[in-house]
Amino acid sequence: MSREVRTDVLIVGAGPSGLMAAVCLARLGVDAVVVDGKSGPTRESRALVVQARTMELYEQLGLVDRVLERRSPATTFIPGAGHRELGRLDLGLAGRDVTPFPEITVFEQSANERLLVDALGELGREVRWEHRLDRLEVEQGGSGDVGRAAASVIATLSTPSHAGDGAGRGAGSGGASGTGAGTGETVVVRARYCIGADGAHSAVRRALGIPFEGETNAFTFTLADAVGARGFEPQAINVRVSERHLMLGFGMGGDRARLIGVVRDEDLGADGEASEDESRAVFRREFGVEYDESDWFTTYRLHHRLAARFREGPCFLVGDAAHIHSPVGGQGMNTGLQDAHNLACAFADVLVGRMPESRLDRFEAERRPVGKTLVETTDRLFGLVTSDSPLARRVRSRVIPAVGPAALRVLPRLVGLPRAFGFVSQTRIRYRMPEVAVQPKRPDDGVLGVRLPWSGANFEALQTMRWQVHGYGVPERAVGRVADELGVEGHAFGVDPHARLRHDRLYLVRRDGFVVAEVPSPGTGTALAAARARLAGR
Repeated sequence: MSREVRTDVLIVGAGPSGLMAAVCLARLGVDAVVVDGKSGPTRESRALVVQARTMELYEQLGLVDRVLERRSPATTFIPGAGHRELGRLDLGLAGRDVTPFPEITVFEQSANERLLVDALGELGREVRWEHRLDRLEVEQGGSGDVGRAAASVIATLSTPSHAGDGAGRGAGSGGASGTGAGTGETVVVRARYCIGADGAHSAVRRALGIPFEGETNAFTFTLADAVGARGFEPQAINVRVSERHLMLGFGMGGDRARLIGVVRDEDLGADGEASEDESRAVFRREFGVEYDESDWFTTYRLHHRLAARFREGPCFLVGDAAHIHSPVGGQGMNTGLQDAHNLACAFADVLVGRMPESRLDRFEAERRPVGKTLVETTDRLFGLVTSDSPLARRVRSRVIPAVGPAALRVLPRLVGLPRAFGFVSQTRIRYRMPEVAVQPKRPDDGVLGVRLPWSGANFEALQTMRWQVHGYGVPERAVGRVADELGVEGHAFGVDPHARLRHDRLYLVRRDGFVVAEVPSPGTGTALAAARARLAGR
C-alpha cells in the first residue's frame, strides 16, 4: 500500500536538531512533517551540555522553566593534572552580565528530545516514528535555477507493518498518524523544502551527493554514565590531563556522572576494543577517579567533518548531518539546535512573511562559517590536548602541574573571562550582514549580526518570534513611529545598563533574535531605507 502526504517542509530525523526545527515551525505557523526511522526518542544520554545560547532559545519557546527544573547546573570549571586540581573558575561570574543563564547546564540529549517531543505534541503535532527515508528526489522549478528554488521535494518512506500514516495535508493540518495496515506501507511525501537532520550518516546528504569532508581521529573515546563516582567535583566541569591521558568529568544530577576518556590504539585490548574494565583502570590509575557501576558505557571514534554545502536547492542540512567534531567544549548538540532555529525562522519569513526565496540563502551564509570554525577549533584544541609528541607529553606531565595554578590566576585577566565565556556559551557568534546601514568600524564594535545583547529585561519580547524594532533610552514615540513605518513590533526599553546597546540607535531584530540593522534615532533617511530592505529579505 502507498499513501501521499503534502506539506511545506519535510524534516528527516527527529533528534535534537530535527525536533527543534519541528517545534519552531509549529510555533511559527509553518506546515511541516517530521519523520524518523527509529521507534521513539533516544534513550541513552549521549550529548550532555546545554550552553547559554540554547537556554535562551528554550526561553524564547517558553520551555526554559522545564529545563531548569530538571537540569544539573555546572557553575565551576576545574582543570587538573593527574590526581589533583589546579584551581577553580567561577562560570557564573564570567557570564553574569551576558545572559540570564551564565552557568553551563547539564541536561542530557535524551531529556532534550523528550522535552521537544512533548512541546511538539502540545502544539498539535507529532513525530511520525518508524518512517524511514528510502529515496529522495528533487523536481526543479520552472525557472530551472538548480541552486535556488525547486518546485518540490519527493521523499519515499517505508514503514513496518504496524506503523500507519494519516493521509492529507500533513502535521500542520492535524498530521496524526492513522491506524496501520496489516502490511508495511510506502508513504510518499511531497514538500516544498526538506531539512536533513538525520545525523552523521545522513541519508539526505548522501542522496544529494554532498561531500562530507574531514578525517577520523586516531584515538578511541570511552564514555561512561557512572553511578557512585568519586575523586572529582560533581557540580563542575572537570578536565584533567596526565602524560598520555585525558579525562572529562561532569555531574549529571544525583549520584550519576559522565566520564569521558581517551584510549590510544596501542592500549586497546587484544580484540582491538577498549573495555570498560580497562577504562576504569585508567581513570583510577591516572586521575584517582572511581565509580561503582555504569548505566551506559560505549566507545567511539572521533570524527571532524564538515559538509561541503549546507544547501542544495530546496534541501538543507542541520546538526550532525552538516558537521561533526570533538566533544571538547560541549558545542555539538547546541550548534545543531541553533542551526535548526535559524533555518526555521528563515522558512517562516518566506512561507508566512512572504519574503523572497533569497532569504533562505542566509542560512548557509550564516551557519556554515559557524560549523567550519567549530570543526577547526575543536580539532586544533583536541590535537593539542592529545598529541603524543615528546614535547606535548612533557608539557602535560611536568609543565602544566608546575605552572598551572599560577596560569589559572593570570590567564582570565589576559584573555578576559566574559570574552572566553562568549565563545563557549555561543552568545558571541556574529553573522556577516551585507548591505547594512551602519557598519561597525571593527569586527568587535557594534551589535550588527550578533544575537541581541541582554539588557536584563529585553528577552521576554522575543517570545513572539516576530521581527521587532528595539530602542534603549529612545523615546517610546520614536520607537513606535519607526516600527509602524517598517510594519513590525516596537519595544522601548530603558538605557542598557551594560552600555552595549546605544541610546541613539534603533535596532531591527529578526525572529531568531539577531540584530540585522541599526538605525540612528530618530530613524530617517538611508538607514531606515536599509532596514526596510532587510525586511524585504535582502
